[in-house]
Amino acid sequence: MVTDVVVLAAGKGTRMKSELPKVLHGLAGRPLLQHVIDAAGQLSDAHSIVVTGHGTAEVTDAIKTNNVTFVVQSEQLGTAHAVLQALPKLRKNSTVLILYGDVPLIGVDTLTALISEVTSEQLALLTVELPDPFGYGRILRDEAENVVAIIEEKDATPEQRRIREVNTGVLALSAEMLLAWLPLVGNDNAQREYYLTDLIGLAYSHGVRIQTLQPKVLEEVQGVNNRQQLAELERFYQRQQAIQLMLAGVTLADPQRFDIRGEISTGTDNFIDINVVIEGKVVFGSGIKIGPNCQIINSVIGDNVEIKANTIIEDSRLAPGCVVGPFARLRPGTILEEGAKVGNFVETKKTTVGKFSKINHLSYIGDALLGAHVNVGAGTITCNYDGVNKHRTEIGDDAFIGSNTSLVAPVRVGKMATVGAGSTITQDVPDEQLGLTRAEQKNISGWQRPVKKI
Repeated sequence: MVTDVVVLAAGKGTRMKSELPKVLHGLAGRPLLQHVIDAAGQLSDAHSIVVTGHGTAEVTDAIKTNNVTFVVQSEQLGTAHAVLQALPKLRKNSTVLILYGDVPLIGVDTLTALISEVTSEQLALLTVELPDPFGYGRILRDEAENVVAIIEEKDATPEQRRIREVNTGVLALSAEMLLAWLPLVGNDNAQREYYLTDLIGLAYSHGVRIQTLQPKVLEEVQGVNNRQQLAELERFYQRQQAIQLMLAGVTLADPQRFDIRGEISTGTDNFIDINVVIEGKVVFGSGIKIGPNCQIINSVIGDNVEIKANTIIEDSRLAPGCVVGPFARLRPGTILEEGAKVGNFVETKKTTVGKFSKINHLSYIGDALLGAHVNVGAGTITCNYDGVNKHRTEIGDDAFIGSNTSLVAPVRVGKMATVGAGSTITQDVPDEQLGLTRAEQKNISGWQRPVKKI
C-alpha cells in the first residue's frame, strides 16, 4: 500500500497576529508544519503534498524534508478547493490521508490505524467528543449509528449543535474515491466555500461506509489558531518528553521546567535540574549531573560528567568525568577529553582540552590544542584572530600557563613548559623552559597620590 499525504497549509493565521505564516510558528524548536511532515514521513511508502498559499516562499524555504511536493492554492476557497490543487500529484493506486499544517501533534499510531481501515468500500474519519463542541463540524448519524454527513457549525440547526461528536478534519480514503467525488463538492453554504466535509455525504450517498476512529489523547487533533493555544500544546509536548525521559531513568528536578527542542538519547541515573534546555541532537551517557539554567545543543556528554549552573554547550563532545561551569560557554568544535575541567566564565571554541587539563577561571581559549595535565591560569587568552585569519595555539602535556597570559597565535608552548603570569607570548616556548615577557618593575619613592579637587 502506498500513501499520499495531503497537508493543508495555505492559511494566513490572522489570530496569530504575526507576519510569519501560521504553520511556521515553532513548537519544541520545529515549525508546526515540520511536525506534521515528520509524522507522515514515518508511514510506509508515504509521499507528502503540501498545499501552500499565504507565505508560500517562506514555507518552501523553511521545510527542508525529502519526499515532499509543494502545490499552491492561489485563492483560499475552502478545504475541498485546497485538496483539489493536490489531485494532479496523487498516485492512482494510493490511499490519501488528509492532514493539517497547524495540527502538529497527530500521532503516527493514529495515522496508521486510520489508513488500515480504508478499503474499496470504506473510508476512515477521525472524530472526537468534546464537552463544548462550539465551532466544530458535527457528526451526523442515522438510527443505525452510521455516519451520514458532517454539518458545519454555521449551517447546523440548534438540535444538531447539541451533538458532541465532532469532525477533526483528518480522514483517509482511496485516491479513486477522492478523484471521483472532489469535483462534485459545491459551495452552497453560509461561507460560500468548498467544504471537504461534503465528501462524507457523498460517500454515504454512494453506499461507502464511513468508519470513525478517535485519537488516544485530545491534543493529537488540537489545532493552533493563536499563541495561547500554541503555548498550551508546547507544555503538553514538553510534559510528554519529560515523562519519557523519567521512564528511561533520568531524574528531573521539576518536569514542568525542562524543555527538549530536538532529540535526546540517554543512559541511566542522570540528574537534570530546573530550566535546562536541550536543542538539536543530544546524546547523554550515564551518571551525569546538570545544574540549573543550562543549555545543551547538538552535543555528546559522556558518563559521570558534571555541568554546573548557567552553562552553554554547543556542538561539543565531553568525555567521561569532565566538569564544566558554572557560567562556562563551550562553543562549536570544543572537545574535552577524560577528566578535563572548564570553570566559571571560561569560553572555548574549536579547542581540544586534553585529559585532566584545567582551565578554571575567566579565560578565552579558541583554535587551540591542549595536551594532558595542562593548567591554564585565570585571565588567559589565545589571540587567535589577526583581523583576517584564525591561527592555532598548541600547548604540550604538563605545561603551566600563568594567569593573565596572552598567547599570540600561531604559537606553541612545549611539554612541561611554563609561561610566567602576565606574559604576552609571541614566539614558541620550548619543552621544559620558562617563557616570560614583562617590563622591568619600577617603584617611585615620594610619589604623591592625586587628591580630588573641591
